[in-house]
Amino acid sequence: MKVVVQRVKEASVKINGEKVADIQKGMLVFLGIIDEDNSEDINWLSNKLVNLRIFNDADGVMNDSVQDVDGDIIVVSQFTLHANTKKGHRPSYNKAAKPEVAIPLYEAFVKRLAVDFGKPVQTGEFGADMQVELINDGPVTIIIDTKNKA
Repeated sequence: MKVVVQRVKEASVKINGEKVADIQKGMLVFLGIIDEDNSEDINWLSNKLVNLRIFNDADGVMNDSVQDVDGDIIVVSQFTLHANTKKGHRPSYNKAAKPEVAIPLYEAFVKRLAVDFGKPVQTGEFGADMQVELINDGPVTIIIDTKNKA
């Protein structure tokens, strides 16, 4: 699993003009899944995100997690995170998991994240054409790949 994490002042997701997710302070997490991903990746990544210290403490130092600042989380599926751009000008998405593999992993990840986070996690809709709006705070943008844990 690969994620791009944005620390946000606010973020929202719209589908067909309807807002389906909306947060203020928190994290916007773009999630890409490959066939090799499994429950170990889900558990490791969920724990990493909930405890990731990317929010400023009282001294202005990034020492606080999203839980520490009572923030919220939106997860958006994004197969394009696994784009291969080595040949030509059209990205290949062959490495991204097909929906029959990705959807159960995506749903399991969101459920696990909500448990670890201790409150509901908002989402987009897997496979939908989504419009995502955000105000990046910092900016702080972190890329995490479960295949590069060491």
